[in-house]
Amino acid sequence: MGALSDARKAYRLLRRALASRSAVQRVRRRLADREPYPLDHFQVAVYFADGAVNMYQMRQWYRPLAELSQRWPVVVLSRSATGAEKLLEEGGLPVAFVPKVRDLESFIAHQDIRVVLYVNQNTRNFQMFRYGRRWHVFINHGESDKMYMTTNQYKAYDYAFVAGQAARDRLTRTLWDYDVDRRTIDIGRPQADHYSGRLPYTPDERTVVLYAPTWEGDRPTALYGSIATHGETLVGELLATGRHRVIYRPHPRSGVVDEAYGASHRRIVAAIEAANAADAGAQHVYDDGPDLGWQLSAADVAVVDISAMVYDRLAAGKPLLITRPADPRASVDTAGYLADCEWLTAQDAGRIVAEVERVRADEAAVARLRTWVQHYFGDTTPGVATAKFHGAVERLMQEWETWHAREDDAILEEHDDDEAGEDDA
Repeated sequence: MGALSDARKAYRLLRRALASRSAVQRVRRRLADREPYPLDHFQVAVYFADGAVNMYQMRQWYRPLAELSQRWPVVVLSRSATGAEKLLEEGGLPVAFVPKVRDLESFIAHQDIRVVLYVNQNTRNFQMFRYGRRWHVFINHGESDKMYMTTNQYKAYDYAFVAGQAARDRLTRTLWDYDVDRRTIDIGRPQADHYSGRLPYTPDERTVVLYAPTWEGDRPTALYGSIATHGETLVGELLATGRHRVIYRPHPRSGVVDEAYGASHRRIVAAIEAANAADAGAQHVYDDGPDLGWQLSAADVAVVDISAMVYDRLAAGKPLLITRPADPRASVDTAGYLADCEWLTAQDAGRIVAEVERVRADEAAVARLRTWVQHYFGDTTPGVATAKFHGAVERLMQEWETWHAREDDAILEEHDDDEAGEDDA
């Protein structure tokens, strides 16, 4: 059994290596046909060391960063061939393919990079941290109460752009000797000013339920995924009523660690296909597209796991249920919204229809949501978060100018001292 497992692992590694090599060749051919970027042009860089599987972390930032680039030119520093290929295909932002450290060094040596943004905690981020005289800023890829949001890795960055007061409280509670007031800057959720996508169905009298589970997780404390414990049951119940429309939007990494979890996901997709085949008017949706926004605003009720999707939906101020992790080892931070949310246990998944109706009718619960929206995101008036984001970058640019002016003054003072010494001699 061990030998068979090792053989499968070796086969997967070989396939991955061959796929990566092919992607490198395709990316290099594509970039060879492109005009070189102007020297000293880019002032903001987004460092992305991941491959195509984690593109969801970049996609939500395309539009906010594209708008920012009208003031401060932005480039993505892509370290992975499959990630670079996707970035080039989707055309959201200019891309520099820098797979090796020497490629990275060469590119930034010819650009005016003043602020470097990071959307995740990839260990290769440390290869970029070595370059000083620029600000390194963690912007994350969502707001949530996952343990990921309180990692000690925050201390590695000069600053962190956070959504609001809830994030600051969370970091204050968890991190030792971390100056939250100095090193975090509130920006709300600028992605919400750029929600995208069109409804893939014709609205009717059906109650629309968004089910957006996360992946299975790769450690006991992060076992938040509900597809295998809640998902098949609740989707099956909703498909059977004829009164509901399901939008199923699973995390793109679902099944990458646990094959059984991936099998549950595939059965849900098959059930949706079968339901649509049996009733063309049902228009249930399996959503694996890049656009995010229409799902959050269209759903009458959302069912989500502990993930950034909780807070994406929370910002919409509409009813939601959160799946209670079935594994007791999963870390649940109940100091914030999760202490006041509407839980759905695995045992109650079979009662999803009644639960959906209950939270729709609960006006007090909706009122509580509005309070939590303010706590997590501040002012959600359209355009406010974008203005905060641009203001935060502007502030760092001014600080960059200040530090460089100090360095220039120090160099001039040292030069004057040297000349004075020569005169004395």
